[in-house]
Amino acid sequence: MKRSLIAILLLLSTLGPAFGQKAKPAASAAKSAATAAKTAAVQPSEKIPYITKTLANGLEVIVYPDSGVPLVTVEMAVRNGSFTEPPELNGLSHLYEHMFFKTNQAVGVYRCDLAKSIGRMDYYMGNNCGEQVKLKAQIGDVGYLNDLDKSGYIRNGSTQEEFVNYYFTATTPNFATIMRAMRDAMLYPSFDEGEFKQEIQVVLGELDRQQSEPGYYLDRTMMDHLFYKYPSRKSPGGTRETVATATTDKMRLIQSRYYVPNNSALLISGDVQPDKAFAMAEQLFGNWKRGDAPFVKFPLVDHPPLPKSEGIFVNQDVDNVIIQLGWQGPSIGKDNASTYAADVFSFIVAQPDSRFQRALVDSGLTVSADVHYYTQRNVGPIRITFVTTPDKAKAAVAAVYNEISHFTDADYFTDDELANARTLVESRDLYSREKVSEYSHTLAFWWSSTGTDYYRGYYDNLRAIKRSDIDRYINTYIKGKPHVGVAMLSSAAQEAAKMTEADLIGK
Repeated sequence: MKRSLIAILLLLSTLGPAFGQKAKPAASAAKSAATAAKTAAVQPSEKIPYITKTLANGLEVIVYPDSGVPLVTVEMAVRNGSFTEPPELNGLSHLYEHMFFKTNQAVGVYRCDLAKSIGRMDYYMGNNCGEQVKLKAQIGDVGYLNDLDKSGYIRNGSTQEEFVNYYFTATTPNFATIMRAMRDAMLYPSFDEGEFKQEIQVVLGELDRQQSEPGYYLDRTMMDHLFYKYPSRKSPGGTRETVATATTDKMRLIQSRYYVPNNSALLISGDVQPDKAFAMAEQLFGNWKRGDAPFVKFPLVDHPPLPKSEGIFVNQDVDNVIIQLGWQGPSIGKDNASTYAADVFSFIVAQPDSRFQRALVDSGLTVSADVHYYTQRNVGPIRITFVTTPDKAKAAVAAVYNEISHFTDADYFTDDELANARTLVESRDLYSREKVSEYSHTLAFWWSSTGTDYYRGYYDNLRAIKRSDIDRYINTYIKGKPHVGVAMLSSAAQEAAKMTEADLIGK
C-alpha cells in the first residue's frame, strides 16, 4: 500500500533516529582528574538560569529551579549512545536504556524483606535473599519504594547518538523519593536474565517497527554513506543481530565504561530549592566511585571526510519523491563558531519569505524544503530535505543546487533576515522552557553533546553571528564539498522522473 504525503511528512519530521521508550531531543572528553575533583558552583546567567556544581567524584549536578507548578523532574544523562559503539556493540546502549528501570538490587532487597515479613520463605530461599539483604548496609533503607508506587510518578528514557537520558517526574513532596529511585537504578542494576530476555524482544520489536517505515531507509542510507567507515557510530538502534545476541555481560561492560559519575550529569528541574537539591545530590551520589575517563581509554573514532560525492536511489512504495542531500558538518570542540552559524542560517532559509523557500516551495517545484544541521560532538550532519513529485523531481534537484551556488551571494539574505533568524532561534529555546520537565531533556542533551559552557553562551554567540561567519560555514562544509544525494521513490516514479545518480549530486 502506498503511503500518503502527509504520512511521509510526519515521518520526515523525526528522521534523526532517536531510539528509546520515548523519543527526546539529541560528548566531550571527560574532564581531567584535577579539574573534576574541584567543586565549583556557577551562578546562573540572566538568560539561561540554571546552576551547576561538580561533585568531587566528577558528577555534574545541574539545577533549574522553577516553582510555577509543584512538580519536580530528576534526570540522569550519560555520555553514551551509538558514538561509543563499535559494530559488535551497536544498539546495546539502547538496550541498556530499556533495562534501566527494571529490577535493581534495591528492588531485590525490598522484595526479600517483604517476603520475609509475610512468611513467604519459599520466595526468600528461592531467590537467594540471604545474600541480597546483605546489600542493605550499602543501599540503605528501601522502604521508600512503598512511597514510589504511591507517588504517581512518570518515568522514561531515550537513546541518541551522543546521549542517553533517564528521568522521573513527580509532585514536589516526592522529590526525595524519586532521587532515591534514580540513585538505585543508576548505581545498583541487577540485569535479571529473565527480564533481559524479555527486553531483547521488546527492542527487536521497536527495530521491526522502525524498519517498516520508508523513512528509515532514507535515513540509514544517508547516514551509512555519509559516515561510511564507522556507520555504527551514527546508528542508535543498532541491528537485529547485535541486539538478538546481546548478553548481560555486555550490559555490565557498558556500565563499567560509561556509567560512572565523571561521565554523567544529574539534572534537577522544577519546584525545588537549589541548596536542598545540591545537598541531597551530595548525600546520595557523593560516594559513587569515580571511573576511568571513558573517552581517554576509549577515544572517539575520527570519521574520515568523503572522498567523492555519491548519488543513491532508494526504492520504497511511496507516492512522492523525497530527496535528501547530506554533508559532514562541524563538530563541537573543533569549530564551535560554525555550529552557531549553521543554526542561524537554517532559520534564515526556513522562513516562508526567504529566497530559498520562494525558489523551491512558492515556485511549485517542491511541497516542502528544509535545511538542517544536527549539533554533535563527533561530526554533525548537514541535510537539505525536500519533497516533490516525479514529474518535477529533476527540476527540483537542479533548483536546489542552483540555490546552494548562491548561498554566499551578498544579497542571498538581508540584514533584517539575519537579525530575525538570530531572534527566532533564541525565541524557540525560550519558548521550550514553558514545560520545565521537557526543558530538562533539552539541558541534558546540550550537556552531553556540547557541555554546559557551550550552552550557557549560546545566546551571546548567536547574537554575534555575522554574514562572514555564515559564509565561512557554507564554504567550509557545503559549497563544492563532497556530499551524498539520496532519493527515495517508487520504481515507477524513478522511471518517470528520469533522474540519474549524477543529478542527485548536482553534476
